[in-house]
Amino acid sequence: MPLFVPPDYFRELRRDEIFPDASRPLEVELGCGDGTFLFGMAKQHPERDFLGLERMLGRVHKTMRKIRNGGLTNAKVLRLESGYSTGWLLPTASVSRLHLLCPDPWPKKKHFPRRLVNQDEFLNGLARVLMPGGEFLLKTDDAVYFEDAQVSLAARPEFERLDWPEDAFFYPTTDFEAHWLAMGRSMNRARWRRK
Repeated sequence: MPLFVPPDYFRELRRDEIFPDASRPLEVELGCGDGTFLFGMAKQHPERDFLGLERMLGRVHKTMRKIRNGGLTNAKVLRLESGYSTGWLLPTASVSRLHLLCPDPWPKKKHFPRRLVNQDEFLNGLARVLMPGGEFLLKTDDAVYFEDAQVSLAARPEFERLDWPEDAFFYPTTDFEAHWLAMGRSMNRARWRRK
């Protein structure tokens, strides 16, 4: 079943509650949109498991449809808010890669605290859920959001910045990224490793 419903929303999950084989790498996409990236990664990497988080019901249904129609057994979607999931629900040291791609930039100054990269709950959770050597990958078209992320992560001794050359590894384009690129916007990207 492509929809993942936690057995309990109020405790930290065990890795084998998400996918039964806890020895496989787990990658998480926050705000998976219509599932384009999640589906592409899961299809390319059948040896890994992928969990997409998305709070919008219509997008959850689109992602589920892609997973089901593609016959994938290594991808699921969870309908829940990203900050809470990362801060409290996902298992400690269980995630090999966490992807945050084209997040809502909350462009108004009064909304800056709503940005995930500005929230202690998210940053503490990110450090908790990534396994040692695990990676956090960010792509955004918003330059101010990107600067905020760099400042926030630089202040956290648990993380070190990595290079991310264009052709480093397979990385599908998201639906939002394709939209922004078609409008002539450029993408900012950064990658950090959990020490």
